[in-house]
Formats: sequence, C-alpha cells, structure tokens
Amino acid sequence: MTQDELKKVVGLAALQYVQPDTVVGIGTGSTVMHFIDALATVKHLIKGAVSSSEASTLRLKNLGITIFDLNEIDTLSIYVDGADEINPHMQMIKGGGAALTREKIVAAVAEKFICIADSSKEVDMLGSFPLPIEVISMARTYVARELVKLGGMPKYRQHVVTDNGNIILDVHNLRIVDPITMEKTINALPGVVTVGLFAMRGADIALIGMADGMVKIMKK
Repeated sequence: MTQDELKKVVGLAALQYVQPDTVVGIGTGSTVMHFIDALATVKHLIKGAVSSSEASTLRLKNLGITIFDLNEIDTLSIYVDGADEINPHMQMIKGGGAALTREKIVAAVAEKFICIADSSKEVDMLGSFPLPIEVISMARTYVARELVKLGGMPKYRQHVVTDNGNIILDVHNLRIVDPITMEKTINALPGVVTVGLFAMRGADIALIGMADGMVKIMKK
C-alpha cells in the first residue's frame, strides 16, 4: 500500500475510539485529514470537535462538523493526531505542520491521546526528524545559540508564521536520548513558546499502519 493509503487506513481505524455525544480533539496534518474525513461519516453521533489548527478547522467546517472553542470544554475524551516520529515509549516529535503549540494544549486537555501514523514514523530514538520549536520572533538568535550548546543545528523555517504569530526553528542533528529532560530544558529557554517534543505527555494509544495494510496497536 502507498503511504497515503496507510494514512487513510489508520484514520479510519481511529473511529473506533470516538464516543457518542462527545467533543473530539483534532490534530493537524495529512494523516489527520483522513481521520476528519472518516469522522464526517459519524458526525451525527458527536457534539463536534476542538481543532488544533486553522487548516483542520477549515476541513471540519467544510464537512459540517461543529467547532468548539477549547475554553468552552472541561475535558475531551480523546485527542487524535499524527506524529513526525514516535518511539517505543510512545514519545513523539511533532510540529512539521507548525501547529505544535496548539496541539500540545489540546492534548493536555484530553483523557486519551491517540496517535495515528504509518510505519515510516516509527524510530528507536527521536531526533532524525528535525525538532521543531515555536519561538517568539525577537528571541530567534538567542534561542538558536542556546540550541547549539545542546548539540543541535537550528535552522529558521523561512516564510512560516504559526497560527499564534510566531516563528519556527527546526533543530537538526540531535540525538534525543532523554526526551523528557530535553523537553523541559528547551521549554525553559526564554522566548520558547513550546518545543515539538511530546514526551511528558506522550500518546496513550498509537495506531500504526503497516506495509501490508494491517494496523498495529501500541498502548502504554
């Protein structure tokens, strides 16, 4: 199966975790778009969705799914999102689509984080995919210097502005041996909005599309 077909398979598989009469947390990215399309087939059973990006919000609205502001919601039963990398401990790198801050916020409210991805995203150690960091513009060079001290090679993602009005630094050449410590260290830098390490709040369930079309289920 092609990579896109596998994304569609896991997007459909995630429907089994959608509970009737609830609000569903929605992530960002190409795999999530397949989940949104699948969710539209049961939209009459749910109250609506909370979205982590303008792109996902637009897709949801176009399919007639009601959008809720997260400030109106106390809790979400599930949050469904993709990953750029996921390790065996269910820790992830996210942010390739520059929506990492809102993704992290919505994930924090959800009772269960369900990661949907194809098998190419599975890694033993995080860091081959450049680590995205959302940064306030005036802090860009300062944060970049601090990231070099951590062993990374930060690169400014040009012509990209996040939905929050900030910029993205992508950090190359990191071997993230201890994702939780790295997440805390980078988040503590003044000017960093958040880092695309989802280690302290990793996935609870991962649905991984395999080359033969089967879905591997990983749980904490």
